[in-house]
Amino acid sequence: MVVRRISERKRDELARKKQEAALGGGVRRIEAQHKRGKLTARERIDLLLDDGTFEEIDPFVTHRSTEFGLGDQKFLGDAVVTGHGRINGRLAFLFSQDFTVLGGSLSEVVAQKICKVMDLAMKSGAPMIGLVDSGGARIQEGVDSLAGYSAIFYRNTRASGVIPQISVILGPAAGGATYSPALTDFIFMVKEIGQMYITGPDVIRAVTGENVTHEELGGAVSHTSKSGVAHFAMDSEAECFEQVRRLLSFLPQNNMEDPPRLASLDPPDRADPALADVIPDNPNQPYNMLDVISMVVDDGDFLQVHEQFAKNIVVGYGRMAGRPVGVVAQQPDYMAGVLDINASVKAARFVRFCDAFNIPLVTFIDVPGFMPGTSQEFGGIIRHGAKLIFAYAEATVPKISVLTRKAYGGAYIVMSSKNLGGDVNLAWPSGQVAVMGAEGAVNIVHRAEIAASDRPDERRAELIADYENRLMNPYVAASRGMLDDVIDPPETRRKINRALDMLENKRDSLPPKKHGNIPL
Repeated sequence: MVVRRISERKRDELARKKQEAALGGGVRRIEAQHKRGKLTARERIDLLLDDGTFEEIDPFVTHRSTEFGLGDQKFLGDAVVTGHGRINGRLAFLFSQDFTVLGGSLSEVVAQKICKVMDLAMKSGAPMIGLVDSGGARIQEGVDSLAGYSAIFYRNTRASGVIPQISVILGPAAGGATYSPALTDFIFMVKEIGQMYITGPDVIRAVTGENVTHEELGGAVSHTSKSGVAHFAMDSEAECFEQVRRLLSFLPQNNMEDPPRLASLDPPDRADPALADVIPDNPNQPYNMLDVISMVVDDGDFLQVHEQFAKNIVVGYGRMAGRPVGVVAQQPDYMAGVLDINASVKAARFVRFCDAFNIPLVTFIDVPGFMPGTSQEFGGIIRHGAKLIFAYAEATVPKISVLTRKAYGGAYIVMSSKNLGGDVNLAWPSGQVAVMGAEGAVNIVHRAEIAASDRPDERRAELIADYENRLMNPYVAASRGMLDDVIDPPETRRKINRALDMLENKRDSLPPKKHGNIPL
């Protein structure tokens, strides 16, 4: 038997090519990347993935264009590093755009590399993560680069609701390049280095005369607090990748799995007496709903999503007896927890994600109604509020709600109400369900009586007190089965955990259809 060995020369050539690919655009450009305060594509992968788990795909791909001198500018792997590895021991696919190679621009073959790992992620049922740092389409390749974006967008859309998709903005993302991140489930941005915008400051200045910096226009703070495009803003790349890993710990690998349940040392039936003192005596006095959430979830561990956007509603992930749950809650400490356009859109998108990935929903309710005003009406609050109705009504995951104080009018209906498909609807003794607040109701119902009274202010106060005593309590709704139980606040964690246990094997389905027509 003859043993044939690969020659040393060929092995040396392989090692040389691997080393060449690892250098991307070369030492000088790597140093320039570091001077900008940015990590390289490969350094980012090393930070994000479990040590030693990265397996690269297509390290030797090069572009085929010869126009505008590109034939003399070829780099192994071109402007993106692609592959798979492990995060918290679980499989994940990713691409990391390499700004040291032609500004990270998207060429035909860069798009093909990205599409290949996206296809593998779909076939394997594992999350897809994009690390974005790109100057946009490679102008020299013309329509081929544009077609590449189309192919990526198509896959983003096909993967939606099938595998979690996460985008991390670590440099520029301009023009059409912004739409792939926008199609994904979560967007992380690093302050001062990540920017997203359709048209840059120079174009805006030329067209509208407005003066704005890159960071003001498309930076992390703008997109997490004003536009709502991004969900997380981090101070450093290292912190950002740690938060990506934390987020993934709550999510299943795909829509056919349940979210990962961890062992918990926090007793599922733990009572917290402090919950009895959360609600102020004055019904108009604010309190922080985050205090309630932290006292109920395992070990007070709660990951807020969209923390700086539409602060009147809180969404995020916690665990109950080790089981991941999506939490939606009004924030009475900000705008009294009123529902407006931004809050409705924020919550609706979160509810739909949780439903797509089998994550139970726990809703804490204290809502005075929808925000009044011409700006809200002309902005389409009817349409946007309907998104939240649609999201809750469509969701088939376990839906548990706790009414802590008030739920008035249409806002009561929207927030996972019983007739909207809520599975277990609980209330604290402080809960109030009504068409509107007592004062407004009395002013309408008893208008004539108050006007005829010789002491109208006193009579109005008496009627308000009577209305509150007779109708503004949870027992009226409970007597009609709209609330399943009125509970002592310290029991909240136990009640939610028992409801989750009961609903663990919940089966529900929607009527056969291609898809619904959510009021976009």
